[in-house]
Formats: sequence, structure tokens, C-alpha cells
Amino acid sequence: MPSLRSRALSAALTAAGRRRRFATAEAVRARVARSARRPASHLPPRSLGRVADVSRTFVGAWPVYDAAPRGREPVARVLYVHGGAYIDELVRPHWSLIRTLVTQARARVVVPAYVLAPRGTADRTVPVAADLLSGLIESGGAGGTVLIGDSAGAGLALAAAQRLRERTGAQPSRIVLISPWLDVSMTHPGQAEIEAADPVQARPGLVEAGRLYAGTLAVDDPRVSPLHGSFAGLAPLTVFTGTRDVLSTDSRELLRRARAAGSEVEWHEEAGLPHLYPLLPVPEGRAARDRIVELIRETAHER
Repeated sequence: MPSLRSRALSAALTAAGRRRRFATAEAVRARVARSARRPASHLPPRSLGRVADVSRTFVGAWPVYDAAPRGREPVARVLYVHGGAYIDELVRPHWSLIRTLVTQARARVVVPAYVLAPRGTADRTVPVAADLLSGLIESGGAGGTVLIGDSAGAGLALAAAQRLRERTGAQPSRIVLISPWLDVSMTHPGQAEIEAADPVQARPGLVEAGRLYAGTLAVDDPRVSPLHGSFAGLAPLTVFTGTRDVLSTDSRELLRRARAAGSEVEWHEEAGLPHLYPLLPVPEGRAARDRIVELIRETAHER
């Protein structure tokens, strides 16, 4: 049974009509057009600078933020890839999680503000993300490297890990996927029933966002939908999902395919919880964040 706070928040999300953002393909195209006219900010909140040393560099056209514990040596490295259906920038809940990783896990967190669809498509985006991951793994220093992504960012993160494995065989210490979007076709037969209870997402808009991200690639290309890629030889995986998330079918398919390929999967499925519950101010979200902090701390003695 979800906590009272979780139930109240899901009801509030439903009442606020959050699903309208993805109700139709037209709604998504209109959002993309508005963003092109007036791009949203991806800047970190000023409050992060009170607890972290924050810098920004550029990798090609990508602004890449680097946040490290202020006054303390980091014990591990994190590459954090944000969600937003490939069409939305970093927002406050992402930065709140980043703050937690810096202050509680004592991690150096690298955060790419990757180019959004339709300008940023999988054929261009995945190789750059793989380069960033490779560079962070090779940078040395204390601890290991943890790759974290949420929603669409989890899809990009997994595709980058698959790409890096194919290039060199290198992998991070662990891959953490939060409510991952791993198949942009949205064709799983179990999604229709779950969608009716999802307070946040709807399939028509997600299909359109996925089409924009795919660009000239097929939607089942592993660079676009890494669920169709190989799971052999990947780092250990940790997956968080909720049963009121239409994308939970992707997580379950990942669990089946990864374990069939011999990969290690730590599995967290919360009954009655919505998309991205680990980022929400609810007890279950706090427990998920605590577990992510533990996972990062466990890499502290890796070299």
C-alpha cells in the first residue's frame, strides 16, 4: 500500500491534469515549438552553489555541469543523465537529486544538458554520452563511477553504456535507472491498462516525442530504444519503477532480458507509485534516494 503522502500526491497530479502534456502528438509538437521560440533554462539553482563547487564546460554544443562537494574530496563519480522525454530541459527535481548525491554521497556529479529533440537525435546524442561516460571512468581519483539516468535520460544512459561496451568493453561500477523509458515505440500490450491509472503520462505524446528523438533511425534501433540492445557484459543494474507508471513495462522487460543475458539486476518496484517516484517528496522516494546514496558510497574503495 502506498503511503498516504504518495496517494495524495498522485491525486494532486491527476487533478492538475499533468497528463495533458502528453495527451496528443499535437500537444507535444506545440511544446517543442514553444521551446524553440523561448528555450527553457537548464541552469542549476543558486542554492546548489552553497553546498557544491559548480563549474560548466562545453562538449561540442552540450553544456556540461560539474558539481563537487564543497570543501571535501569526492569519494566517487557520477554521470547523471536527466529525463524529460528528450524534449525538456533539466528541472528543479533533477537538481534536487543532484544536490543529494553531492551532499549525502559525497560524489562528484557530471550533468550534461544534452541537445534536445528534434535537433538532438539518438544517432548524434548517444556517441557523445558514451564519450562522457568513458572520460569519467578514465579520469581516475577515488572511488568508482556510477551512471544514473531517469526516464528518457535512463534510456540515453543505457544506450551509452551499451555503446561503450561495444567500443572498448569498459563499464561504470553500476548503472542506476529510475523509471526508465527504454522502448519509444510504446507498443507493449500491457501499457493500455497501466496508462489508465498513470497520473502523469499518456502514450500518444510519448510516441511523438520518441519519433522526434529517433530522427532518421528506426524506433527499435538500440540507440533509440536500448531495450532492443544486448544486455551481456553490462555493469550491475539497479532499477526503480512504480506500478502506476505506463513505462513500468519497459523495466519489467529489462529485468527479464538482462537476467537472461546473465547480467546482475537489483530490482525495486513500488506498488501504486507513479513515474519518477524516487524524485518525489514522499517516503518511498526518500527510501529510493537513500538506496542510491548507499550504492554510490559502496564504490568509494574502488579503483
